[in-house]
Order: sequence, then C-alpha cells, then structure tokens
Amino acid sequence: MEPTPELSPHHAYPDHWEADVVLRDGGTARIRPITTDDAERLVSFYEQVSDESKYYRFFAPYPRLSDRDVHRFTHHDYVDRVGLAVTIGGEFIGTVRFDRINEQGRPASAPADEAEVAFLVQDAHQGRGVASALLEHIAAVARERGIRRFAAEVLPANNKMIKVFRDAGYTQQRSFEDGSVHLTLDLEPTEKSLAVQRGREQRAEARSVQRLLAPGSVAVIGTGRTPGGVGRTVLRNLLAAGFTGRTYAVNRAFDEGLATLDGVPAHRSLGEIDEQVDLAVIAVPAHRVPEAVADCGEHGVQGLVVLSAGYAERGSAGRELQRELVRQARSYGMRIIGPNAFGIINTAESVRLNASLAPESPARGRIGLFTQSGAIGIALLSGLHRRGAGLSSFISAGNRADVSGNDFLQYSFEDQDTDVALLYLESLGNPRKFTRLARRTAAVKPVVVVKGARHSGTNPPGHAVPVSRIPDATVSALMRQAGVIRVDTVTEMVDAGLLLAGQPLPAGPRVAILGNSESLGLLTYDACLAEGLRPRPPRDLTTAASPQDFRDALAEALADGTCDAVIVTAIPWVGENGEAETGDGEVLAAALRGAAAGGPAKPVAVVHVEIGGLAEALAAASSTAAPRTRPTTLAGRPAAAPGAPTGAAPATATAPTGPGTEAPAETAGAAGITEPAGTTETAGTTETAGTAEPEAAEPSARPGRIPAYPAAERAVRAMAEAVKYAQWRRQAATPGKVPEFLDETTDGPGAAALIDTLLGPAPDPRGRPLTHDEARELLGRYGIPVRPTLPAPDPEAAVAAAARLGYPVALKTTAPHLRHRADLGGVRLDLTDEDALRRAYAEVTELLGKPAELLPVVQSMAPRGVDTVVRASIDAAAGAVLSFGLAGAPSELLGDTAHRLVPATDRDAAELIRSIKAAPVLFGWRGSAPVDTPALEELLLRLSRLVDDHPEVVSVALEPVVVAPQGLTVLGATVRLAPPPPRGDLGPRRLPNY
Repeated sequence: MEPTPELSPHHAYPDHWEADVVLRDGGTARIRPITTDDAERLVSFYEQVSDESKYYRFFAPYPRLSDRDVHRFTHHDYVDRVGLAVTIGGEFIGTVRFDRINEQGRPASAPADEAEVAFLVQDAHQGRGVASALLEHIAAVARERGIRRFAAEVLPANNKMIKVFRDAGYTQQRSFEDGSVHLTLDLEPTEKSLAVQRGREQRAEARSVQRLLAPGSVAVIGTGRTPGGVGRTVLRNLLAAGFTGRTYAVNRAFDEGLATLDGVPAHRSLGEIDEQVDLAVIAVPAHRVPEAVADCGEHGVQGLVVLSAGYAERGSAGRELQRELVRQARSYGMRIIGPNAFGIINTAESVRLNASLAPESPARGRIGLFTQSGAIGIALLSGLHRRGAGLSSFISAGNRADVSGNDFLQYSFEDQDTDVALLYLESLGNPRKFTRLARRTAAVKPVVVVKGARHSGTNPPGHAVPVSRIPDATVSALMRQAGVIRVDTVTEMVDAGLLLAGQPLPAGPRVAILGNSESLGLLTYDACLAEGLRPRPPRDLTTAASPQDFRDALAEALADGTCDAVIVTAIPWVGENGEAETGDGEVLAAALRGAAAGGPAKPVAVVHVEIGGLAEALAAASSTAAPRTRPTTLAGRPAAAPGAPTGAAPATATAPTGPGTEAPAETAGAAGITEPAGTTETAGTTETAGTAEPEAAEPSARPGRIPAYPAAERAVRAMAEAVKYAQWRRQAATPGKVPEFLDETTDGPGAAALIDTLLGPAPDPRGRPLTHDEARELLGRYGIPVRPTLPAPDPEAAVAAAARLGYPVALKTTAPHLRHRADLGGVRLDLTDEDALRRAYAEVTELLGKPAELLPVVQSMAPRGVDTVVRASIDAAAGAVLSFGLAGAPSELLGDTAHRLVPATDRDAAELIRSIKAAPVLFGWRGSAPVDTPALEELLLRLSRLVDDHPEVVSVALEPVVVAPQGLTVLGATVRLAPPPPRGDLGPRRLPNY
C-alpha cells in the first residue's frame, strides 16, 4: 500500500514492515503499517469490537471513535508514533500502536527510548494468536527506531492482554498503580522470547499444513463435464480413495440443470454451496485462477491446491503471476500448495484424502513424503508401492510458491502418524530455518533428503530462493550436522526410508552377515567395509540351507551381544534337476519374520537374488502401518522402552501376525496433530510459552516389515545411514556446550567498538579487508594471537626486522599470487643469521621478481607441527559457516575440508577436526607425534564466537595455523568486515515471499 503524499520523505512508508504471518489456527493474515487511507477500515473495525473490549482498551465506555480519534490513529510519523494493523481480505481484525514517551510519560522524540503500547483485537478473531503476532512485529519496529522498552497500562480484569505480555518471554516488570496493572517490557530479545516465538511458529505452521491435509470438505474447481482432464481425474481419485468428508464438483460451465456429477453435488460456483468448504483443488487455466481464488476467499475456504501450470516455470512474467497468486490467497487467509502441483494425499483412516493426480492412493503407512517435483513424486509413489511400503501423507508442492519443505518439517515434527520424513528438494527457500527445523525433527524421527539441482548453478524453474555461494559438499556437511540423512538418489532415499520405518535403530556399527551364498556374503562384507561399518566374517549356510536354517542362524545372530545389526543374503535353491526353485519366498519370509520377532530388537535387512515372492512377503508385515503407543509414567509422559539408546525413547507397536494383517485404526486426530499440553483453547490472544516436544518416534521394538534389496550395496548403504543417524541421535541427546572460559577471555565490547571504528559512520556495503595489524588487534580481542610480521622492502629492512624479532626467522612473499605457495619458492624457513637471510632475500628476488612486486615480510619461526587452515564466512543463504582442513593440497586440491554451522559447540569443534579424511595426520599417523588438538579445538571455538557475536565479520581465514605437539601458532590472518547481512531467522515470524 502506498503512503499518502503528506508524509515527508524522511518518514516514508516503511514497506519492509509488511509481512504475511500464520496465525495459531493455521490461517494467514497480513501485518502492515496503518496509513491515512485506512480511516474507513478503522471505523468499520471498531464498530465490530465488543463494548467489553472497547472498555479494556480505553478504561471507560467508548462506543465510537471521534473524527479526532480516527485522525490520530491513522496519522503516524513511523518514528515516534507507529500503528500496525492485521488484515484479512483487506479488512482490519487487530491493531497495535506505540507512542514514544519520556520519563514523565509524556510524548517525546529520540533519544527517548521508551514507548507506550496498546492493542485491540476484534472479538471474533481473539484466540487466534493475533495479539502475540502483533507484539513480535511492533517490538521489532520499536527496536529499529531506537526504542528499548514498552510500557502498558492494563485493567486487572483484562486477563487475555496480561497473558500476551506475560507469555512473550521478554524481561518485564509489573506493578499495580491507581487501579491498573503497569507493565514494562525490555524489548531486547532473550533466549526465552526466541524460544516462545519459534514454538508459536512451529505450532501455527504445522496447523496450517494439517488444515490442508485433513479437510472436512473438498471442492474441485474446474471439474470437466466429460471424463478425462485434470479436474475430473482428481475428483475420481478423491472418490476412489473413499474420502470421508464432503466432496463438490465446481465448474462455471456446468448446465444450470446439472445437480450431480459422478455422484457428488455439482455447482457453478462456491457461492451455490450451502456448507463450509475447507479445501479447494483448482484445475483451471492460469488466466482463470485469480477468479477462482477470489471465489474461494470470499466463501471462507481455508486452503488451496493449485494444479494449474503457467507460472514461474514459464519465466519472469509467470513468476510475477505466481507472486500475485500468493498475495491474493494470503490476503484471504489461505495457504497454497503449488502452483503446478501434483497434489496431496493423507491415508489416515479418518480422512482418506487423495486430492492428487495419482490414480491409486498408496497404502496406509508411517512414511511422510514431500517433493518439489511432480515427476519425482510419481516415481517415488510407484517405487514405494512396488516395495509394499505405505505412506502417512504426501505433498507434491510444484513451484513451492507458499507451502515448502520447511512447513512439511513443522508438520512432520508433530504428526503422530509419521515416523520417517522423506523430502525431495530442488531448492531451499530459507536454509537457516531448514537446518534449525531439521535438527529438531531429526531428534525425534529420521529425516531423509535428496537435493536435486546440486550442480546446475541455477535454481529450478519456478523457484526463487537466496543464492548461496557455498559448494554442495558444504551443504551436505551442514545437513549431516543437523541430523539429516542426505542421500544422492531417490532410490537411496526409498532404501533408507524403508529400513528406518520398519526396523529399530542399530546400537552400533557391528554387522553380522549370513546367507546361503558365499559370494553374495563376501560382496556384502566388502560393501560394509567401504561404508565404514564393522562386519563380522560372513556365515555361509550353504546352498542346501532350509528356511528353518535361516531362522535359526538369524535368531543366533540377533542374540549375539557383539552384533548390532544383521544382513541376510539369499539366492534361489537349486533343485535336483539343476533348475532354480523360486517359489519358497513366502516360507523364507515367514522364517525370517519369526526370528526377528522373537529376538532382541536389532535391525535386519535382506539381500536377495531372484527369489520369487520374498520381497512381497517380507513387505506384507508392515510395521509402518501400526500405531505407536507407549505406557505412560506417573509424570504423564510416555515411558522409554527398555534398552533404548541414550536420549531416544523407542515406541512400541503391535506386532503384525502375518501377511495381510490390517492395521488398527489410529487413535489420534485426523492428521495426527494434537494440541500441545498446556496450550489453551479459550478466547485468549496468545499461546503458552513452551512447546510440547513429541517423544522420539523410533521404529518398532519388534521388527515387523523387513526391507528387501536386490543388491548388497543398496542394503549396506541403507544400514550405514541408519548407523550414522543412530549415533547422531545418541549424541544429540546430550548436546555440546560452549565452554565458559570464552566468557572470561574475550572482549566483546572492545571488539564491537573496534569494528565500529574500522567500518566508520558510513560503511561501504561491499565491506573492506583489514590490514595485518588491524586483523591482529581484532582477533586478539577474542584470544587469538597472530604471530607478527614486519615488512621487508629491501635487504636492510629485512635484517632490521629479524634483529627485532629474533632469529631464527622466515622470509615470505605476500603478493596475492604467491601467498601460501611455498612450492613456488616464495617462502624460506629457518634462517638462523644475517648471512642466511641476505642470501635468501637475494635468491627470492632473483627468482620471482622485484621486492615491490613480491611484498616480502619477515616473521619469527614457529615450533614445528602440522599446517592447517581455519576459516569462517557468512553465506547469505546458509548463515555463518566454520571450516577446517589441512593446509595446501589436502584442502585446496582434494577438497578435504569439514564444515559446521556457527555457533559451534565443544562437540562440533571436536568432530570438525576428526571428520576430515586426513585427520590421522593430527593423531600420530605413521609414528609421528600427535599434535595439540585441544588447542586447535579452542581456536575453532574462539573464532566461532567472534563471528557469532559480530556479524560484521563476514570472513576470516587463518592460514597457516601450525599445530605443534604443544600449542599452536597462527602465522597468517585475513579478515573482512562489512555491514551485517539481514538475519530474517531472528526477526518476527513472517512467511517468505519467493
């Protein structure tokens, strides 16, 4: 919305304050500044507010606003007086306002840093979290304008508003004065306020996806009058799946006399439907979509699945159409899946929704699937179906203009019907948020991701996302840090998903191998070694082994305390006539299931070669379709199963009795999301401060579905992913810490003052590199000493520098093309006296060029050790990244570099050092002395703290860092400062605009 001309340029309309937000019930609304054009909207809004709410706002009966009131509440300077409104369908449903005041409570201007704040929410929308969202945004606006505290006067009976302030998580003071409660809020974000904000975000976004996946009624807009076509196909699929709600066919071209189509009511528009429509599937040409969206918005539809193509995948004009589609839908409070989507599926017995183009709804199971590609979605559905796996939910988001993989993670975190989340992603709209959500979700259930478009250098058509400069290998490392199982292909994703959904997590990497083929067993053994597992020698049961022999051998392996997992290999039996007998698959499957059910809970996978019916029989006992229930402790929380890994409370499931066993009906809600404990459902205006954490949804303690693989490498790779994930889960149960010594030995305020001085009052947006001395001073504030260097523009200066530093010294060239290139002759070490230094100076200048070109320096020698490189940089998409590797060829040529997100914990630092392939060099490889890795870990933590505390430090490179058996020496450092990039993940909740 544009401001009126009377506003001065200094107080221009702040359009960056506009934001779309998800409210507590999953609907959306828009927050924006109030302008002078809003007078009529304000009056209309106020007329719909109850007398009680007006009394609470003005402390007296106040039936209507005067002209003076309307002028005051719509005219703001956006500095000392600011008003924000929440709108749906263009109309106000809530407002907030602050006025800057001085110590006496009178109107003031800067530098006064306190403001009086007041809220008003329409009664019909109270209880949706409107005031909570407004408080987040008005607080961010106030901080931007230099306001540090809010003051509010609230009547004691206004419990809803008191609760809004109390639950916000800010530091506050409360007193009772003159019959009202006086509240003062410190607006500096706290750990609690950030946790509250993210907890509300999680619940709201999860609920918004639930509303799409569990509607009470569905209208298919664009249903064809004749069989065929997209709309008619979706309607057919809805009916074939047995959708439990009401279904409507809508097409403005229907004849007026047409009452039903395929047995469901037929209408020319939504306005003809007497009942509420929750979900609309839009299958009309792109130019007719705006009309359909408006019809949906005006009739209270809650969400849209837009199958129509012709948007961002067609270029810039289509991208603008797509953005307008999102703006239009959100203005009515609706979320969108699509456009160019394949559809959505929910197999819950209470829903049975197939609002997609998939001709057959998948079986009910425990796997949730999200894909940004319709073609990949089809392939995954088909692959899972062939292997007997069921799904809990499926979303194919198409161009991902609104609902994204992040929203799916929010939903999966709480969904009690989902044990494993599979995601095919071609872009990450908000990588920082994805990493945060993935880490939290992976702590309770596996998250398996395939990332497409890894090396194209461009985003897929239709996806507008931040451009990341970090390589794909770094993205993969950061996903691993967050507990994400990153695989390369959709086949690997299905392989891992089947194992994780149907089998317990392994307690370690020790694998037993048994089967009736020595060769297949050896292939499996080799694959285990290649994947970093610890296989036991294969047990050959010989080709004469019977199903009972397999059962006995598997039971023995499972009972063995030195085994954490079992891989069974099987080939067809050969009959007396020399022909393979392939008909005993069901018998072998029953034997293996019986052994797995009777032994300790350990994962089992089967590698088979052309045994007819084996894979199908193993898949028939689908534990992925069983509900997870757990006994409840006296504290009201589910009890951990005996023998659960540290930090994980395995669920228990009813063991299926054989092929075709039907899963019992779910006891949870339609889409498995329940209201977190302690959350109120009254007409209050906020949620509780805490977030109810789901229990760790681990695969069944008694394996039911045993995954079968046609190749040893595939089974072993899936098992290796399960081993690494289980190890991450155990470690995540006791998260790392930032050592306290960093607080005692760092000078954060001093570093901040130095950075302000170096950047200056009007910093260049491109930033500036620091000189050697400036970098030394800044790093020194965080306890990172850099060995000094002295310039040597001529031999005499070099000799003087050496005398000052003390022999032995090193002579180095610092020209960019020679920096850190000892192999080119630009570095001379261990120069013990003046003669040696002069000879080295002459040789270097004769070999490489004049001193003015080489920029030589002299530096005192450091103790011998291993040369390493430590870097930190801020990526616009991924955030701050800490990197480590050995200096020279290992990191530069071979890419042997490890990465972690900042801020790093002590565990992150230890893992960072040990995760490079050349790590043995640091720990005494081939008889060398181990280096001081604790000192190296401390250096990593100090650099992480510096970058985390001061986002203006956009890049740091410490090279080389010589790590000796005792201590380390930083010989070189380059630092770059720039105005800090925006941190959208730390601001108030808002939906992204792609």
